[in-house]
Amino acid sequence: MVFKRMLGAFGVGAPSVDTVLSTPRVRPGGTMAGEVRLKGGDFDASIEHVTLALVARAEAEAGDSEVTGVAELRRFQVSGPFTLAKGEERTIPFQTEVPWEAPISEVRGQPLTGMALGVRTELAIAKAVDKGDLDPIVVEPLPSQQRVMEAFLQLGFAFKSADLEMGQIYGVRQELPCYQEIEFYGPPGQIAEAELTFVAGPDGMDIVIEADRRSGHYGSDAIGRFRVAHDEALRMDWAAEIGAWLNGLSQYQSFGHQGFGHQGYGHPGHHHGDDHHHHRGGGGMGGMIAAGAMGVAGGMVAAELIDEAFEGEEEEEE
Repeated sequence: MVFKRMLGAFGVGAPSVDTVLSTPRVRPGGTMAGEVRLKGGDFDASIEHVTLALVARAEAEAGDSEVTGVAELRRFQVSGPFTLAKGEERTIPFQTEVPWEAPISEVRGQPLTGMALGVRTELAIAKAVDKGDLDPIVVEPLPSQQRVMEAFLQLGFAFKSADLEMGQIYGVRQELPCYQEIEFYGPPGQIAEAELTFVAGPDGMDIVIEADRRSGHYGSDAIGRFRVAHDEALRMDWAAEIGAWLNGLSQYQSFGHQGFGHQGYGHPGHHHGDDHHHHRGGGGMGGMIAAGAMGVAGGMVAAELIDEAFEGEEEEEE
């Protein structure tokens, strides 16, 4: 048995840990399962706890700059205190629910550029915590979400990138301290770009679309909101619904006051000054490691740690 990494925080001869996912691909609201494999080192070790966290690369605004760090989407303990004897091998199985609002990282086998998710393993010995293992995980869209994304492609949009933003969306019930923006290039001569956000739950999902017409006559943005049950989303003609909304934008001088048609709900987003991401509410740093108060330098350090964590794992497996 090969363990990825010795736990450097505990010195030479310390225990080693490896987390193996039996569900390397999951969906929002699904189950993430696997096992943590421990191997004792050169001495008996008093383990205080073994904790796992589903984490993702995320961005946050810090003044006029944007910093990159880690958003913690779910954290759960898989073991309390026990003694790991010298040379002992121990396996701890686990399973937990994937958050319904988890960001999508792959669609039909194609990774979404800009997304990076993983399961981080933490082992605590003598009040020292070693983040000794990080395993990549893929989040695929729900069938209802995939139908909406496919509609964008049918309408002539092309995928650009995706990112995870710290903050809250105005007027939408949201449990995580962050939300995903899936960005598309618009059809030539129509919408310049569009950003798609899902906030899903067990019963349905909120869909928020921000259309950018900066290359057009009005040079402004529009927010469209939609609330739909998952089963209803599978029956809807999303290309027709979204297409009708986009076509209706040209009838309004102020794009910021146009929402979806009769099947929509609530009110469209509010434009706040020159903030391009005007559907985002207050900061809400949540579980982000690089808080905005750390400034650009702190954000850069966090970005380097992210690269080391996610890209370093790939190098180890090669």
